Amino acid sequence: MELNPNELFFWEPIALAGTPFEINRVVLLMFVASAACLLFFLVGARRGALVPRGIQNLAETAYLFVRNNIAIDVIGPEGTKYAGYLAALFFFIFFANLLEIVPGINFPVTSRMAIPAVLAFLSYVIFVTVGIIKHGPVGYFKGVLFPPGVPWPIYFFLTPIELFSTFVFRPLTLAIRLLANMMAGHVLLTIFFLFTADFVAPELSLPLGIVTAIVASGLILFELLVIGIQAYIFTTLTAFYISEAIHGHGEEAHEEQGDEDERRPEAQRETEGIAA
Repeated sequence: MELNPNELFFWEPIALAGTPFEINRVVLLMFVASAACLLFFLVGARRGALVPRGIQNLAETAYLFVRNNIAIDVIGPEGTKYAGYLAALFFFIFFANLLEIVPGINFPVTSRMAIPAVLAFLSYVIFVTVGIIKHGPVGYFKGVLFPPGVPWPIYFFLTPIELFSTFVFRPLTLAIRLLANMMAGHVLLTIFFLFTADFVAPELSLPLGIVTAIVASGLILFELLVIGIQAYIFTTLTAFYISEAIHGHGEEAHEEQGDEDERRPEAQRETEGIAA
């Protein structure tokens, strides 16, 4: 059995070859994933029944999961403004990766670097823009590069770390994490199914082929779990970065602590007066 890794990820163009708008199998599957995501929510919102059933109930539950468990839980009440983007991000990644276990397709769209990179760049632009709008350009970059409550000599070491961590490594790690996990799963499933095909052909290897088929089926279930987890991780990290852009690096905590310290003497005096 020979396996050429290039055959798993690279295909000849289908249309518009040699142009920036070239369409190959990956682009076509990206269109399929986008259409599936849109169709899921359009069908779910078609009836708009007061008591949702079937696909409407599923679509509403799916959206509310992202809205409540990611957007609001991570960002806070302001998260409702970003729930639409986070839900679109979550379900596009989910449907794009779900194609990996669809018979006849068996390819996760995000196993090509361009797509995770674009998604990570879009999230990067959003959280930086949110931070600039919330705090102003100077306030945002000052809050990121010079976190409050740190002795000033530490800034010589901390500021370069924060610079690269926030503005370089965040989009890179977002993209690479998604790419690496989906690429690894795709290769693993391909290897086991190729083993199964080779073992089933000779009669003497049939028992071994059955074993590899069972293992491959188990890996499909495991990969389904990975597909959901990767969509959740990417979306949750995006929400966390937006939250940090809004709330800053602990400024609100310091302000709340200061307000509490200011209120404490008054409360203490009231308590002493009651005790007296």
